[in-house]
Amino acid sequence: VWLYTAYFVLILAELWFSLRLDLARLADKGGPLAWLHRLLLLGWKAPPGDGVQRAEESSHKALKVLGSIGVPLAIAFHGGVGALFATLSSRPYWHHTLYPILFLTGALVSGGALILAVVAFFDIVPDDVERRRILRSLSRLVLALLVFDVLLEWAEFSIPMWYGVGNQLALIKEVLGGQYWYVFWIFHVLLGVVVPVLLFLSRPASRIAMSAGGFLVAATFLSVRLNIVIPGQIEPALKGLQRAYVDDRLVFHYAPSSFEWSVVAFVAALGVALFAIGRAILPLSESELNLEGGLS
Repeated sequence: VWLYTAYFVLILAELWFSLRLDLARLADKGGPLAWLHRLLLLGWKAPPGDGVQRAEESSHKALKVLGSIGVPLAIAFHGGVGALFATLSSRPYWHHTLYPILFLTGALVSGGALILAVVAFFDIVPDDVERRRILRSLSRLVLALLVFDVLLEWAEFSIPMWYGVGNQLALIKEVLGGQYWYVFWIFHVLLGVVVPVLLFLSRPASRIAMSAGGFLVAATFLSVRLNIVIPGQIEPALKGLQRAYVDDRLVFHYAPSSFEWSVVAFVAALGVALFAIGRAILPLSESELNLEGGLS
């Protein structure tokens, strides 16, 4: 909780330093949202004349410092979530030294793919040449991270299956061919890996292809998390427990309920709503800023 809270505060600080000069320009320009822009400035005022250049340099320095702090912080809380699973020795499927790295690369893949989808879908970068350059760079980065994540997953699955022994073998077979086989093969492998890779390689500068590929990777990564959480709990911690004690609450099968799906839908809708509000009130592109000189 502390790590997540600290990272959220860090992101807000980076956003403020990125936009403070543009917020000051919009506040000076006036308009119906000028009061809100002044409020978001937290009392800061853009210096006059040549002071603007120094303010830009100060913002860039602050962003570099915050970014340097954010890297180990992100590694700590993403890897820490994986470590929470890996330290549970009573659950053989989770008790794996790769889990902290899998969670870290998973966050990089899904987060990078979501950024790619947003940049490609929304008109944040109006210049066509610059947008194509950014899309190519982002797509290559997401592609490299996605391939690396697949290699880690291959290592996790292939070793137990090669020798045919170990506590993880039965659960891996459940993932690959059990009741929810389609979650792995259709949502994860086909829609989350094969289709995006083809889009990234064939049309790296296309806005439609990049937005579709990025969205598929980000959305279908939910299947990766399902294949981590559910199989780890379908095997009794003690052999024969399911027969020694019988109760409606003690079951070793799982399907998300309508209430759980509604929570997922609410979280996704809340994220989209917050992004829409931020896009409406913050200067995220040159067309929205509509001032000479563009974004700082």
